[in-house]
Amino acid sequence: MTSQSQGIHQLLQAEKRAKDKLEEAKKRKGKRLKQAKEEAMAEVDQYRTQRDQEFRLKQSKIMGSQSNVSYEIEEQTQGKIQELNGSYNKCMEDVIKQLLMMVCDINPEIHMNYRTTN
Repeated sequence: MTSQSQGIHQLLQAEKRAKDKLEEAKKRKGKRLKQAKEEAMAEVDQYRTQRDQEFRLKQSKIMGSQSNVSYEIEEQTQGKIQELNGSYNKCMEDVIKQLLMMVCDINPEIHMNYRTTN
């Protein structure tokens, strides 16, 4: 009976060791899963940061080029306005003189379609 009880005792101890190993393996697995999750999150954050930087760089290039185009258009517009103002100031007196001459210098004439009835 003692040999039988020793055999049962050995089986119980073996079962306990197997259970302990199983628990330890579960703990290691959980720890490894947690570590893998943290590494994946870090990788995702790094990728997101990289893509965000690329996006901001492209956005600044596009917005920068748009502001350059609007600046050039503004310069052209100001130049054209100055050119038109100069032309206006140069020709204004001549145009006013021509208008006054046309309005004030009247030559009364009888229209050629006018019939005299006598």
